[in-house]
Order: sequence, then C-alpha cells, then structure tokens
Amino acid sequence: MTATPNTYSNTTSIISCDAPSSKSQEKIAYENNKLHKRLCRQVGEAIGDFNMIEEGDKVMVCLSGGKDSYALLDILMTLRERAPIDFSIVAVNLDQKQPNFPEHILPAYLEKLGVPYHIENQDTYSIVKRLIPEGKTTCSLCSRLRRGILYRVADELGATKIALGHHRDDILETFFLNMFFGGKLKGMPAKLQSDDGKHIVIRPMAYVKEADTERYAQVKNFPIIPCDLCGSQENLQRKQIKNLMRDWEKQHPGRVESIFSALSTVVPSHLMDRSLFNFKELQLDGMANPNGDTAFDEDACATTPPASVGSAFSGMRIAVLNQETAVDR
Repeated sequence: MTATPNTYSNTTSIISCDAPSSKSQEKIAYENNKLHKRLCRQVGEAIGDFNMIEEGDKVMVCLSGGKDSYALLDILMTLRERAPIDFSIVAVNLDQKQPNFPEHILPAYLEKLGVPYHIENQDTYSIVKRLIPEGKTTCSLCSRLRRGILYRVADELGATKIALGHHRDDILETFFLNMFFGGKLKGMPAKLQSDDGKHIVIRPMAYVKEADTERYAQVKNFPIIPCDLCGSQENLQRKQIKNLMRDWEKQHPGRVESIFSALSTVVPSHLMDRSLFNFKELQLDGMANPNGDTAFDEDACATTPPASVGSAFSGMRIAVLNQETAVDR
C-alpha cells in the first residue's frame, strides 16, 4: 500500500506523540539507576549487619525463576565486583518437574551471564500432588522437600552459604502468619543455621521492599517463570496477609515500616516469655531502669503525638482522643 503525503504526515505525527521525549527517557534512566543503587545499598547493609558473606565464601544462590531470586543474583553479582572481600557465586535451580516448566530458560539466561550454575532435577511436584489433597495448601511439604534437596546440593557443590531471595515483605508476612495462626512471635531471620547444624542460610534482601523487586524485574526484563504449585493457589493465608499489608500501606503510610523496625527492637521484659526474661526473680533494687515501665503514650492528655511516634499512628491516636472527648461530653 502506497501512503499519500497526508497519510505519511499523520503517521509521523502519531509516532512522535507516542515516543517518549529525551527528557522522559533521561528521567526513566535516572529513576532506574536510583532503584539499582537503593537495592545495592540495602542488600549491602543487610550483608554487613548480619555478617552474611565472608572472605572466601562460596555463595549458592537459589534461583527459582521468580522476580526475587533473579534480583538477588543480579545484585550479588554487582556487589561481588565492588566488595572488599573475595567470594564466589554459583546459581542453583531445582527443577521440580512441574508440567510445562520451560527448562531451557534458566540455563540460557545463566550462560549468557557467564555464571556457574547447577540444575538439580527432582520430581517433587508428583510427590506433593500425591500427598496433598486437592485444594489444600502445598507450601509446607513443598518447602520441606525443597529445603532438604538444596542442603544436599550445597554439600555436593562445597557451598559455604545458601542465599535465598526472601525480602522484607516475606519476613513480615511470616511474622504475622506465625502470630495469627501459630501463636508465636516468630519471623523469618536474615541469617540462620539449618536444623541439621551444617549450613548457614542467608537472606541478603531482608531490607528490600517487594515493590522494588517487582519494578526491578520489569526494568531488567527478567525471564520470569510462574510456579504451578504455590503460585496457582489463590486463597492462601499468606496472600490474605499480603493484601492486609498493602491496605495498611495505602491507608496508613509508614505503618509497615514501623512494624518491620519493631522486629529489631525487642524488649523481652515487656513481653510474657518467661524463657527470655526472669520475671520470677524480679525484685525491687531502687535503681531507675531506662527500659522500665514506660507506656507508649507518655502524656495521656496530649493532643500531639510525641516526635518519636511515626506518622502511621498519629491519626489513630487523635481519633481515640476525639472519641474520649465525645464520651466526656
């Protein structure tokens, strides 16, 4: 089809409108670079705070094909080039023989990066489907099977650290799941010793928000592989907790950040775990205790929250004061 001058002119006009301007492209590039720097900083801080990686470590990065493990591998590769210590990386994927799993994607991606890798083939999918009734949560059994296999592979590869791609939101979701359904104040540690005492598991993205890994995956165009086990179950309790946290973040900005901060600011004397604090032997000693019986709201009559209180709670407190005033009237 031959275009008339007018048609060509209109087409050119449409293209120029749709194409991002150079300023827009510069802004996008700037924001993407900022995101990369933030992820590197947060992962570096977590590694330093918990002494996750040491000189000579061989870090086994568990690569599932999801956005988080891709981001973890990418950031660790960047930090390895900048780190003052020497450590190596090996990527490991467990092919669980899920139906329609595109087994060529990860090898092609890793070979392009030039990263040493190992694909472990184990049909855990059939085991899980056989043992777990239809509609029931597969996460627990799948996780146990996967964990045992990865520990064995780490031994075979001589890995000294096992790196998982869990982020800040995963840690908080686990905390709430344990509290709501398990009756425990227990989260997902940034660093732990395995049950058998033979492996150190690290979560370098412990400080990273999931929203950042989602955006980073789009920026880097990672070849995401969906999960046909847990990724296909829509009514999981974890998804309910995730939705709850997202609602909090929208309605009360800062609340989720405050809760995450609380995980590293624990006062055992103000909880009820007798194994962490010796309540039975507590006696008067006449000495002031800076961590003593100080309430959250020091001034019950104040209308302005203390400066140390996050903005997430200010609206809640003022609403309570208004209700008290209405009752007094």
